[in-house]
Amino acid sequence: MSLSKEDGKLLIEIARKSISLKLKGTEDIFMAADGSLKERFKENGAGFVTLTIDGELRGCIGYTEALFPLWETIAKAAQSAAFQDPRFPPLSEKELDKIKIEISVLTKPEEIPGKKEDYPKKIKIGKHGLIVESGKGAGLLLPQVFTEYKADSEKALEMTCQKAGLPSNSWKEPGCKVYTFSAQIFEEK
Repeated sequence: MSLSKEDGKLLIEIARKSISLKLKGTEDIFMAADGSLKERFKENGAGFVTLTIDGELRGCIGYTEALFPLWETIAKAAQSAAFQDPRFPPLSEKELDKIKIEISVLTKPEEIPGKKEDYPKKIKIGKHGLIVESGKGAGLLLPQVFTEYKADSEKALEMTCQKAGLPSNSWKEPGCKVYTFSAQIFEEK
């Protein structure tokens, strides 16, 4: 799915309206988009909504699988990021005008093939996000996280393991799977 800047602006509007509706006591995400937007973004899509205030993370939740139409994925993820991210208290009415919304529309994750020692060579910082899964935990980091922290590909693998609550070198273990994905990123101005 390739989206335009205009599409990104519209998805951000859907996210903001979804959050605003919940603050007003309406949990019906179907009111976050009108019929034309529902039609425009009817294809199922995976995505994340990241909220920041003054550059500091305030919530980030999404879907790695394209389970819902993209407009619905973004509306649901926005409410979840604002009110259900376990790292933060629910967003308050006072914070609504302070948040900056970022939308990441994801490609389908693909398991990295081959030998584990070759994984770092197959990861492109600035393009790939990572998912690490093992029987002991799972974690995901979006592509922009690695550029923000100036991580190389080995550090990116370690960071994703830590996000999963695993030792940083868990990606090397036989039962651990590592997936890459890309994202189209749209930021609120």
